[in-house]
Amino acid sequence: MTATNAESPPAPNKLDSFKQAWLANPRADLLSGLVVALALIPEAISFSIIAGVDPKVGLYASFSIAIIISLAGGRSGMISAATGAMALVLVPLVEEHGVAYLFAATVMAGVLQVGLGYLGVGELMRFVPRTVMVGFVNALAILIFLAQVPHILLSDEADTSQLPLNLLFIALGLGIIYGLPRITTAIPSPLVAIVVLAGAAMTMDLELPTVGDMGELPSALPWFSLPEIPFTFETLGILLPFAITLAFVGLLESLLTAQLLDDLTDTPSDKNRESRGQGIANIFTGFFGGMAGCAMIGQSMINYRTGGRGRLSTLASGIFLLILILGLGDLVARIPMAALVAVMIMVSIGTFNWNSIKVPTLKSTPRVETLIMAATVAIVVFTHNLAYGVGAGVVLSAIMFARHVSDVVKVTSVVDPDGVERLYAVSGELFFASTNDLVRSFDYDAVEAEIVEIDLSNARVWDTSAVAALDAVVAKFADRGIKAELVGLNRHAENLHAATTGKVTAH
Repeated sequence: MTATNAESPPAPNKLDSFKQAWLANPRADLLSGLVVALALIPEAISFSIIAGVDPKVGLYASFSIAIIISLAGGRSGMISAATGAMALVLVPLVEEHGVAYLFAATVMAGVLQVGLGYLGVGELMRFVPRTVMVGFVNALAILIFLAQVPHILLSDEADTSQLPLNLLFIALGLGIIYGLPRITTAIPSPLVAIVVLAGAAMTMDLELPTVGDMGELPSALPWFSLPEIPFTFETLGILLPFAITLAFVGLLESLLTAQLLDDLTDTPSDKNRESRGQGIANIFTGFFGGMAGCAMIGQSMINYRTGGRGRLSTLASGIFLLILILGLGDLVARIPMAALVAVMIMVSIGTFNWNSIKVPTLKSTPRVETLIMAATVAIVVFTHNLAYGVGAGVVLSAIMFARHVSDVVKVTSVVDPDGVERLYAVSGELFFASTNDLVRSFDYDAVEAEIVEIDLSNARVWDTSAVAALDAVVAKFADRGIKAELVGLNRHAENLHAATTGKVTAH
């Protein structure tokens, strides 16, 4: 009787994939895209001010990146635009060389990101531990809230007499955001909060800080143009360090945001495609008068919390942003900042992983992991740079892992009844961090046998440091007139030993 193979599942239909990505829930995607667009305006203006450029540079970047990434990116429902992390990198470049160099660095960073995407940089996300991810998310939630404090307390405003009214509007906004879903979820509550508070402020002609106070909105579309810079090696030397930093900071923030949305939605994403998409968006943006951008976890969380899941929500955010600043600029400029602050406070509260600081969780979590999470949060909050905190968290995790693995190296010995030979059995991971323990684990002076065998059948030799340590053990026995032989090396270990020492001593 001949066995037959089970039929493989049919390949996904392209039309079905398109509908899932774009048309699974168009109403929710469009409404959430509108909320995101409204929240993008003050942030894009703020980031432009941080970078020392005209507000339209950040606004042009935000709508163009959002539109392009909806088509080229690898994560549905993720929002990309001009960001604070990228703006901070650009500050010294703009101060010393001008805005034209900003555009050129943006294009160059995009080219690097496309190349890194093809090289598979997205696969590096597997090396970011969950502890670091939790720290990243918590730090971001704190930064989002801290960024709202000047708008809450009006600390940047010349006239603080409106502080009680401002606080009242923020409280009303939060009341609508958290209260409306108890009655109906037909319309995203943040959108209702913005409309209601804006309508109230305009009707009563209240003098509250508005979006227009952040900066002038553009009135025309940008046009394609080459950055006006000299094409010389000196220029390349100026741009390259900034472009490399922009490329890596942008990809780190984008891939971490994609991973977070993967976890929240329980859906996978193509990280390498996302990397290439971010690069394509930055290349296009640099040629159209915009600054470098990347994924925005705050805006992505707004999109997620208001029901946006598909690519249509990202596309809608870019298109609505374009319509708002060009067609409805005068109206948008009158939206009170208190309404948008309420939305961002909601995002901050919803982003923070409250379970990570509960007493039962802290008691059950290893102290080392809690320390790594706290260090990640502290560094991000102190530097206002997500890349520094995540980088430090990954390095700390690697060090702790190396210490843990190095502690499990064991050496046991058995003496031959005749006293002629002694066998040592080594188990564990042998690499640079465990070599000192390995060398000290042998009782060289207590051995009376003439021959020593070191059995490595249950050990794994990872690097040349381990090879050097094994040879050091053999040499220590030789100094005492004892012949030591390495046995049980696998093929990889034998080849590594031969390549390192130029001879094969294994048997």
